[in-house]
Amino acid sequence: MFGQTTTTTPPPTDRGLEDLDAAALAYAARIAGLPPERRQEARDDLVRFALPFAGRLARRYRGRGEPLEDLEQVARLGLVNAVDRYDPERGSFTAYAAITIVGEIKRHFRDRTWGVHVPRRLRDLILEVGQATSALTSELSRAPTVAELAERLETPQEEILAALESAAGYSPASLNAPVGGESSAEFGDLVGESDNALESVDDRVTVSGLLHRLPWRERRILAMRFYGNQTQAEIAARFGISQMHVSRLLSRALTWLRQAMLADAPPPWQNGTAESSEPAKTRISVRHNGDRVVVEVGGEVDRDGADQLRRAMLEAVTGQPAEVVVDLVGAGGFDAGGIAALMAGREAAARTGVPLRLTRVQPAVRRSLTAAGLAAAREG
Repeated sequence: MFGQTTTTTPPPTDRGLEDLDAAALAYAARIAGLPPERRQEARDDLVRFALPFAGRLARRYRGRGEPLEDLEQVARLGLVNAVDRYDPERGSFTAYAAITIVGEIKRHFRDRTWGVHVPRRLRDLILEVGQATSALTSELSRAPTVAELAERLETPQEEILAALESAAGYSPASLNAPVGGESSAEFGDLVGESDNALESVDDRVTVSGLLHRLPWRERRILAMRFYGNQTQAEIAARFGISQMHVSRLLSRALTWLRQAMLADAPPPWQNGTAESSEPAKTRISVRHNGDRVVVEVGGEVDRDGADQLRRAMLEAVTGQPAEVVVDLVGAGGFDAGGIAALMAGREAAARTGVPLRLTRVQPAVRRSLTAAGLAAAREG
């Protein structure tokens, strides 16, 4: 209508040296009589009109390690904040927008460009240390000391040192950077890693001690199953027993280990149940058969029964019989102590000139004796 006048933002084609103050005043007059839901179009017009101004401010900070596109986005965010907070009664829009945009860019450098997280208080102190360093270097014609920086900033030396060390976190060295020289090693290769196996050291040590409390056969079966990755069928074939029996022995040994791991004192090993074909304890008996002495061995010969076996063999050899026969038909297994007892008896027989032979040795026991160097003993 001819009698009505309106104030509008200058068109985009007239932006050569746009007058942001005039455009902002026109925007303020335009939205004065409009409800909040109708002010969006005018707000968008002013923001588009001032975009080149925000871009020029952003380009002042290029070359400082941040992409120009990111700086322009930050500057545009500052421009939007300036438009939303603009009040014509407070003065020039151009000055207010410049302060707001530059502040947003500096805040971006302060908060978003650090390679590692540094507390806000320490970041501010780093900036102060940098400014104080420049001023003192100009005054002293040399780099200032930590004490001089602390005196200038009236800050404890410990905080100055923390600021100097944390300043390296702004642009940390890449772990993929080469170490130097002709080596292909990278910096990350020199950084240690957490050893998750350390958490299980106590358990490993405890289990190692508990394994020695198991009878020889159970220890051997556990080693073959979990270290040798052998199947239960293969283990059964090695020991000459059924696969079901191997399964029961494994279950019993693992149950005992779990209970022992959780108890203050390991429970006693219960052997000789209906599931086991061998008796519970080491049984040693000595009988004289004419001029021969027969030492019958039964059960599991562990370190508890090793002394009993050693004494029986030494007594048998000391009597100077024509022959000493060690009957192992009932022996289910030997641990290191039991093997040592057999070797001690053999050495005593050799010194006294008494023949000694092992008879009716079970397959599993025979392999243990062979591995211990007792294969030279004759077997009946």
